[in-house]
Amino acid sequence: MELSTKPDPLRETLIDILRQLNQAETRHEGQEPEQALELTEIEGRLENQKNPRSTEVNVALAVGLLLRNGLVRAVGVADYSWQRQRESRQRYQITSEGKKFLVDALENADRVR
Repeated sequence: MELSTKPDPLRETLIDILRQLNQAETRHEGQEPEQALELTEIEGRLENQKNPRSTEVNVALAVGLLLRNGLVRAVGVADYSWQRQRESRQRYQITSEGKKFLVDALENADRVR
């Protein structure tokens, strides 16, 4: 039986979302409200990557899947964001489990199958 070498669009989108959330957390270390991203910000960052496979997957559903599996957590909405110049909407932040999953996924991608 031959395994398919075609990439899974859902898995790649999940990894891309985790990567973006991890970058936001690292980039804004010490600035709690800016370490999380709104859904529209995640969607915009994925569009800017020009990854054609990410358009095959509904990003909102992918974020919900990550949330239900504990790889992402929802952050409160009542904070004013100076960077966004408005009250923030629901934001999402990577968890320690999400970071572990991301590291494992990136390490496994480099292995020969």
